[in-house]
Amino acid sequence: MAIEQPLTQRGEQTRIHNIGYRNYDGPRLGRAYARRSLYSQSLRGAYGLGRSVKSKVLPMLLFVVMCVPAAIMVAVAVATKAKDLPLDYTRYAIVLQAVIGLYVASQAPQSVSRDLRFKTVPLYFSRPIETADYVRAKYAALASAMFILTAAPLLVLYVGALLAKLDFSDQTKGFAQGLVSVALLSLLFAGIGLVISAITPRRGFGIAAVIAVLTISYGAVSTLQAIADSQSSTSAVPWLGLFSPVTLIDGVQTAFLGASSSFPAGEGPTSAQGVVYLIVVLGLIAGCYGLMMRRYRKVGL
Repeated sequence: MAIEQPLTQRGEQTRIHNIGYRNYDGPRLGRAYARRSLYSQSLRGAYGLGRSVKSKVLPMLLFVVMCVPAAIMVAVAVATKAKDLPLDYTRYAIVLQAVIGLYVASQAPQSVSRDLRFKTVPLYFSRPIETADYVRAKYAALASAMFILTAAPLLVLYVGALLAKLDFSDQTKGFAQGLVSVALLSLLFAGIGLVISAITPRRGFGIAAVIAVLTISYGAVSTLQAIADSQSSTSAVPWLGLFSPVTLIDGVQTAFLGASSSFPAGEGPTSAQGVVYLIVVLGLIAGCYGLMMRRYRKVGL
């Protein structure tokens, strides 16, 4: 039969450990380091790096889907000894806009919605990081991720064109024009995706809203342009392109980068109209940044 120990013996076995706060004498890395860390973490997260295997599937799959058509075009050009690529560098992102839209719809909410849902944004601002640092890091990270997504297939096309011994100067010029086009596209789409996603902490709602805005706007503008063209109102076709992110990028590269337009009958904007397109694109990018600043100033209070 077990004999119960006296209470005094039990008390003698207890220990109290002082695990209170201790002074930190190491280096203070400050806002710049915090901003770089948030940018790096957000960029990695846009491709599922550092997260679960499930989180890597969709972004990596979309990246492969973006690059495979470019590889096929290169193979065809090499096999047939073609004198040019089947598709211009500036046209590639426009043709694969659905894949790009799906990517931004899936990754923009992932970047910001979880911070809103779990109320971790005020914790960021309790450190040296400020509202502008958070917004810039998130914006730059998603724009960089989208630039990687859209520029990688152009690089495949460029390398393949050089291997096929196509004209070096023409291919280099086209590649540079394509990079400028996808850089603008990445900034515009990232801003739109983040602004919409920052409205709701529910990731599913954010995904649906981004897809709806990008898809409905493009479908509506394309339909109205086709109707205007069929009614011989060709002068209205370029102006209708101002109301969709995809047609905005299409108009800018048609006016300034020598790209062929996907507008009905190829009626892209003139150089004067292209200035308006560029102003609208830059205004939307600045507006998205401003809206995010206002949103997170309220959230961080």
